[in-house]
Amino acid sequence: MKKSLLLSLLIAIILFALLSTEFVPLVSYLHPIVLGVVLFCMVIAVFIIVMFIRKETVQLRFSHFCMLLLLYTIALFILLFFRPGNHTYQSVNLVPFSTIAFYLSGKVNGLISFYNLAANIGLFIPFGLFLKVKKCTPFQLLYIPILFVSSIELLQYFTSRGSLDIDDLILNVIGFFIGYLLYPLFQRIIKVR
Repeated sequence: MKKSLLLSLLIAIILFALLSTEFVPLVSYLHPIVLGVVLFCMVIAVFIIVMFIRKETVQLRFSHFCMLLLLYTIALFILLFFRPGNHTYQSVNLVPFSTIAFYLSGKVNGLISFYNLAANIGLFIPFGLFLKVKKCTPFQLLYIPILFVSSIELLQYFTSRGSLDIDDLILNVIGFFIGYLLYPLFQRIIKVR
């Protein structure tokens, strides 16, 4: 497993370096902190692919899984609320799919559009995995993501650290559901006991 992790890190760093010039519009439009998010996602994606190809698994206690999820949640909150800079946001979008349509319209750089849409989905996939590990009821599977994401959206709005956007809620909840559905694939690589 150590070899797979080192191989994953090496491949991800090489890919990141090769693609770094493509990230300039992303950083200039958003913030340099997104580079860390992109690198982290690349490492995770490459690690999953390497583990899958090598048919290796990781045994993880439930308590360790929860600790990793807690650390991930803290990192996510830092990303969402403690971005460097004095940028404040107070915009509101309550029209479903208008922000998504804007990003898909071609009026914004394709990489920026992809990052915004993919991050809004992808950053919440781990929480969907957790709901599957916890064996939530269908009702819990519906209300927990909506309550969790709504809380984040309201906090971002009231702290002026993000916009209040129904499309963020939609995409984040989709991320939860994708994580829930991807659990069988996740379990082939990481077994939570």
